[in-house]
Amino acid sequence: RASRASLEMFASTTPALAAPLRARGQAPRAPRRALTVAAASGSIRREVLDRSGRSKLNTVDDRNFYAMPRLCTHVDDAFLGQLTELYRQKIPPGGRVFDICSSWVSHLPADVRYEEVVGHGMNAEELQKNPRLDKFFVKNLNTEEIRFAAADQSFDAVLCCVSVQYLQRPEEVFAEVFRVLKPGGCFIVSFSNRMFYEKALAAWRDGTGYSRAQLVKEYFGAVEGFTKPEVITQVNGAPDASLLGKLQNFLKRTQGDPFYAVVAHRNFKPIVSD
Repeated sequence: RASRASLEMFASTTPALAAPLRARGQAPRAPRRALTVAAASGSIRREVLDRSGRSKLNTVDDRNFYAMPRLCTHVDDAFLGQLTELYRQKIPPGGRVFDICSSWVSHLPADVRYEEVVGHGMNAEELQKNPRLDKFFVKNLNTEEIRFAAADQSFDAVLCCVSVQYLQRPEEVFAEVFRVLKPGGCFIVSFSNRMFYEKALAAWRDGTGYSRAQLVKEYFGAVEGFTKPEVITQVNGAPDASLLGKLQNFLKRTQGDPFYAVVAHRNFKPIVSD
């Protein structure tokens, strides 16, 4: 059951749908037709998670948990190779890139130049060591105001690598990403089956790859204006649909870190010609 605070937060982010809570004993109002209300582009249409779904096993402040720099990669090289190739395909050269929940490496193609790469994370020492970042800032997206120091429609791509499972206010984060994306810009959310289990959301912890991809799709769908999300599990070429190919793909994904990316665009998906 949603708390009054969560209902007020939902109403404040969706003015078109805001209405006073009905007082006890007041006659019920006639149901509203959903199609008669048009939400503003970028507004939060609904909450995806309830209070229990946002909970974590480890409630220690995230700043303390991430105070010690972790200069390692959290997924294997095969995963990172696919991610870098996906970035090559989706992010225009010379574009402006925003890497949220970043660390000491951004996995962008080394041979591609961008106008600017801005980073966000939880550990300044890690971010300082990231050679692709032109500038960065530290902010706890679970407790602080979710407002990036960036102008509206200022980035061609926003990235979130293996960190979406820690966001306790994903609807607000996705809405803020929408705000800073240029029309046609993409938000690439990648993840695998690894995590800091005690810091991952209850809605994520014991799910499957499929259910987690569906959850990220729901995050996109909660914000007015994103295109239909695309789930990507293999970047280079179409998967082999033969029985042998399916078996080989299954073995590959179970022996390493399975690759998942969910991608959507602001307003429209650009058509890129070769």
